[in-house]
Amino acid sequence: MNKWSVDRRVIIKAMLMASAAPWALNSKAFASTSCDDQIVRIGGIAAPDTLNPFASYSNWWPLVFTYDLLVCVDAQRYPDRKGFAKAWSVSGDGLTWTFKIWPGLKWSDGHPATARDAAFTYNYIRKSIGNPDELNAGWNSTDGLQYVEAITALDDETLQIVTKVPSRWPIDNGIMIVPEHVWEDISYADAKGTFRNDPPLVGTGPMIVSEFQQGQFARFTPNQYFRTGRPAAAGMVFHFFNTADPIAQGLKSGDLDYGVSLTASQWADLSKDSAMTCGQSRVEQRDYLAFNTASGDGAGSTKALQDPAFRDALGYAIDQKAIVERAYRGHADPGVGLVMPAAADYYSDLSDIRRHFDLAGAARRLDAAGYRDKDGDGIREDKEGNPFQLELITGTSSGALEIPIAVVQLIAGWFSQIGIPVSVTQLDSGALGARTEAPARGGGGWDLHVSAGWRGPDPRSLLSIGKTGEPNNTSYWSNDKFDRLLSQVDVTVDLKRSRELVDQASRLIYTEAPYIILSYPLVLEARRNDCFKGWGTKDMMSMWGYFPFDRLKPA
Repeated sequence: MNKWSVDRRVIIKAMLMASAAPWALNSKAFASTSCDDQIVRIGGIAAPDTLNPFASYSNWWPLVFTYDLLVCVDAQRYPDRKGFAKAWSVSGDGLTWTFKIWPGLKWSDGHPATARDAAFTYNYIRKSIGNPDELNAGWNSTDGLQYVEAITALDDETLQIVTKVPSRWPIDNGIMIVPEHVWEDISYADAKGTFRNDPPLVGTGPMIVSEFQQGQFARFTPNQYFRTGRPAAAGMVFHFFNTADPIAQGLKSGDLDYGVSLTASQWADLSKDSAMTCGQSRVEQRDYLAFNTASGDGAGSTKALQDPAFRDALGYAIDQKAIVERAYRGHADPGVGLVMPAAADYYSDLSDIRRHFDLAGAARRLDAAGYRDKDGDGIREDKEGNPFQLELITGTSSGALEIPIAVVQLIAGWFSQIGIPVSVTQLDSGALGARTEAPARGGGGWDLHVSAGWRGPDPRSLLSIGKTGEPNNTSYWSNDKFDRLLSQVDVTVDLKRSRELVDQASRLIYTEAPYIILSYPLVLEARRNDCFKGWGTKDMMSMWGYFPFDRLKPA
């Protein structure tokens, strides 16, 4: 480590103060002046609104560092990244799952953490089904529990989940295991609403949230009772940003040790810096254009949005390859269907039904569907005779990779060329979430939106964007055949059959076109080399767990 690296925070912070960078000046979490405090500082695009896992989907970061999942993604992909369960098995009929919990596991407050806490977490949620305050609005949700027959702690180290039908839900679910002694007296109304779960939290993960400033940062302290031993880092601070600009700036200045959600230009710039290590990898995010298919409350400005022929025609006016090359600078895969390449077991390029960019063809399809420019002013009219003027809303959802504004500019330009003018409104994460809520919860009234979804690689997660009434079905689309396919996926363990069902559902939603998948962006990340070692190689930081913050060591 050279002298410049040791003193990097002192030197660059003075420069940063001189430039009056507001994101640094306003955050009291930037308190270090060197590597000496051994506190890891990371930054990402996130907007957690509460620390309550029963009440929000926007708080994956920071909760994933404090709460273990029973199994979920990381534990299935990597033998050295386990969750609350050390091992698991399923009976031959696919109905009974047995999980062995780590022996001697403790909560961060010193209480024993056992299979009984896991059973409590699941049953607490499960028993809310049908309640007016059913827990269906956060990571710890009833979704999938309708297929469960019983969840029982056979002893302190053995959890048994019996399902009504064969299902992979017991290992795929994203429910965070919480301590019974903290949550047992919390009512469903409070858990779903007002209970904020203020720090310090009690968890089994390596880093425990000790301070939370909404819109700014979460501060963590090491868990002295973590199952592999107290983490070597003295602590961690996760800074929340709305855009990637301050993340790149923080990496350069030395105020951040790691940053995720970088743009292509920032990543290219940081790659030239010998003090940095930059990486990229495929993840489960898909960036999409959604059509507001609602009728009645929350509907858009024209009934054409409800017409599959109109939506399909506009699909031919989108050049996914150009989006990847021009907006993402090659750091993405062109969008096709619901399944992204990272979910390798289920991905298909849909080559036999795939649209290809053709503005003239899009115009012909609009003509054939009855959306013509009857008065010759260059703007088409809908079937009620009204000229099109669509509102497109966009923004980056909490925890997602930033969508370049060039994506929206390209789409608006192409649509304009075929007589469909578009006005663009850019929103922050909270406002975008409010606008795209279900109409029954006050959302809707827009026409198009460009956003991102980041779900798991399991079939249920891949398809949930099209399920009737699902919170992340932001097009408000409803299709009985699709819902039936999804219900069959839920009760299928066989991989071959599951692939067939996912393919059928993906083809259906592709042809109906409530969504046009634009791209599958690569996660672009960078870290400094001077303060810590033990980062991952293929993925410096897991997007599905707390790796590597359980094993980072001062350099």
